[in-house]
Amino acid sequence: MQLSDGNISSAPTPPAQTTVAPTRSRRIRIAPADFVATVSFLALAVFVLGRQWKHLGDGYLVRSGQDQTMWEWFFAVTAHSLANLESPGKILSSTLQNYPLGVNLMANTAMFGVSIPLAPVTLLFGPTVTFTLALTLGLAGTATAWYWVLSRYVVQSRFAAAVGGVVCGFAPAMISHTNGHPNFVALFLLPFIALLVIRLGSGERLIRNGVMLGLAVAYQIFLGEEPLLIYAIAFTIFGIAYGASHPGKAVAAVRRGFKGLCVAGAVTLAIVAIPLWWQFLGPQSYHSIEHGPVGNDVNAFTRFPTQSLAGGPGSAAGLSMNATEENAFFGWPLLLLAAMTAVWLWRLPMARAAAATAVVMGVLSMGVELTVAHTETGITLPWSWFAKLPLLESVLESRFAMGCIPAIAILLALGTDRAIAAGRTGQRSTTLLWLGWLAVALLPLAPAPLDVAKRAPAPAFFADGTWRSYVSDGSVVTVPLPRPEDAKALQWQVGQRFGYPIAGGYFVGPAGPEDKGKYGPDDRPTALLLGKTQSTGQAPVIDDTTRATALEDLRFWNADVVVLPPGKNQQALLTTVNRLLGVDGRWVDGVWAWDVRNLT
Repeated sequence: MQLSDGNISSAPTPPAQTTVAPTRSRRIRIAPADFVATVSFLALAVFVLGRQWKHLGDGYLVRSGQDQTMWEWFFAVTAHSLANLESPGKILSSTLQNYPLGVNLMANTAMFGVSIPLAPVTLLFGPTVTFTLALTLGLAGTATAWYWVLSRYVVQSRFAAAVGGVVCGFAPAMISHTNGHPNFVALFLLPFIALLVIRLGSGERLIRNGVMLGLAVAYQIFLGEEPLLIYAIAFTIFGIAYGASHPGKAVAAVRRGFKGLCVAGAVTLAIVAIPLWWQFLGPQSYHSIEHGPVGNDVNAFTRFPTQSLAGGPGSAAGLSMNATEENAFFGWPLLLLAAMTAVWLWRLPMARAAAATAVVMGVLSMGVELTVAHTETGITLPWSWFAKLPLLESVLESRFAMGCIPAIAILLALGTDRAIAAGRTGQRSTTLLWLGWLAVALLPLAPAPLDVAKRAPAPAFFADGTWRSYVSDGSVVTVPLPRPEDAKALQWQVGQRFGYPIAGGYFVGPAGPEDKGKYGPDDRPTALLLGKTQSTGQAPVIDDTTRATALEDLRFWNADVVVLPPGKNQQALLTTVNRLLGVDGRWVDGVWAWDVRNLT
């Protein structure tokens, strides 16, 4: 691919070059290969999520932790707000969990780019369908988007473009995040954002392309801000590395595109200014969230991911934050093939740029200190220069490895295109050798269907609507309160169409005097006491001060009823709540309940 005066253009070149500079056409042409590729990507996405599709009524992705519950709640509460024609402020925030303070949905991963357009699906079929659909279309859409861009602007062979597309859409990190992070799966706008930026460098149709870029960036913000930030850094590295081959032309392209970038910025700002203000300065906003050091171990890059043909339950042991964060597990055959391809095609500016991007993003993902085989080497890495910068301070640095995905995909697409072209000129051995290496590199990473478990049904107290006899205009306080470790109470609330608010919850909100971000609510003393009781199984000593504090907390939550559902160390919790409230709970439809309306 050649960048001529900042303009992407394409014209067939001799097979020996395997360099493609596709011409732009105003007509969208869909070849049979495009249809086959798109259907194949969709079929693979359905295969990955097949078990969840088969059990939409009670299926739950095993490795999602509590994330599936959180996402389904976000999708459901947005649909609920739209159905009730609530004001924009009530769409961007909700007091239905963490009552009475509420949750700043814009400051969480509410993913309005999915929850709003799919609200009819949520209302008709439930949030589990929306969640599963978002993941399925996210995988297939991301692969298709990259296939489209690669087939039109990078390579001549549709098969080569499909190789790049399947890597971008179904890379190990993508499958890992499919367990519970649709915002890191629905990345289909990112290749088009990069393409529009390059088009602006041509100087043609600056207003039109600028508006399109602004709309795309604004919509991506409502799909996922963190992926946009990570990939923007990756695209910037790629652009700098590519422009280094022709610095004069690169500078000229930037100058020509400046006006269009300003237009794009204005369009984006017009759409997202108020939501972003709400996110950073609105109610229940927070300054930053600290995750601690979560850089990738060097060994993680060579391992196979858990959810793959060559992987298994122990593949990522000790090398990833959790099952949804296997960001660097490319496997040694793929890394070796990518390195060999970079050497083979080094004279191509695009190959050099892709290789540089993969290396830089990989190094950034290792965090502040180089770690090899669980051993800290004491070697300081570049991330230490950026870790405290605004926005970057809240990013999980291990996720920067996802910026390697399109770079590796470009290398494989270029290599496949070159090998196929060689075969057409009689060098079939080159083609066969390449296809063999490609199979060795990609087949071990082939994704396996995600495991699904049957979620426990809601207690009859909630499922049958018994709660209505206990709730007037206050909240439901479950014992212990819903939190990131156990958020089942959010499922029960969704099942009752948000008929009551709940104290506590699973979200990110402010905590402490500095309003630092925290997963879950800023815990009150009684919430901490009940959580500790469940954890230890020991009923604490309750004195008058503890009782007074409990009543104060119940008044803060405007509690109407306290509910103890079946669970771990239930007897210790029952004893504790009885002593706190001074009255014994009543066994009602599968739960212990305390009507506290007269107490608060």
